Amino acid sequence: MKTFNLYHFTGIIPARYASTRFPGKPLALIGGKPMIQRVYEQASLSLDRVYVATDDSRIYDAVLSFGGKAVMTSAEHQSGTDRCAEAVVKIASLEGTNADVVINIQGDEPFIRPEQIDLLVSCFADKSVEIATLVRRVEPGEDITNPNHPKVVLDLSGNAIYFSRAVLPYFRDAEIDKWTRMHTYYKHIGLYAYRTVTLSRITLLSRSSLEKAESLEQNRWLENGYKIRTAITKWESVCIDTPGDLEKANIFFDQFK
Repeated sequence: MKTFNLYHFTGIIPARYASTRFPGKPLALIGGKPMIQRVYEQASLSLDRVYVATDDSRIYDAVLSFGGKAVMTSAEHQSGTDRCAEAVVKIASLEGTNADVVINIQGDEPFIRPEQIDLLVSCFADKSVEIATLVRRVEPGEDITNPNHPKVVLDLSGNAIYFSRAVLPYFRDAEIDKWTRMHTYYKHIGLYAYRTVTLSRITLLSRSSLEKAESLEQNRWLENGYKIRTAITKWESVCIDTPGDLEKANIFFDQFK
């Protein structure tokens, strides 16, 4: 298990079979392997302990078949964070040791780079960090209007102030296509890390008004006073949300190799 300043890190990949836009997504093939296997193998390049947390026996069996580790979790969870909170307790029981920090790795990002996970891990060199995530600087001229790509506003210490599907800040006296040349914007990359004790606490919080408005759970943590440290990655997230995305991913896979 990877350690950093004597901390123990565990990677957890939440994966469910039921998906409105893409049922069975974790088992879709990319380059001849199930997507969940691609994610698992990439995460294992950085972390010594990686588990898939699922509510479906088909995914569980698939992970075991390629030599991975998995735990079954409730089908009632509303988010990957909630699933991680249950899984980390079960993993501790299986392994006989507790994780100090949990890395929540999206199950639909088969091209996650180990360097991104390492970057997230490095945030915990600061003992005050409770939650961390990744962001990417938007290039001048890049489109920032897509609401499916959340943006994040940072303070001077690199902590998140607010996550939004809207474009923030708003420049009142300039056309929107000029904004990225006037200010440094950041897109959120949905990779999280939490101290285990913090993870257990934030999953007990009720859904907040800002979370409901934006459909972004991290705003619940901010509203309740938790700080989210960010680290800047140069790599974009490549998520698979639809069968169309899968076709593009298989094309990208040939370049990724």
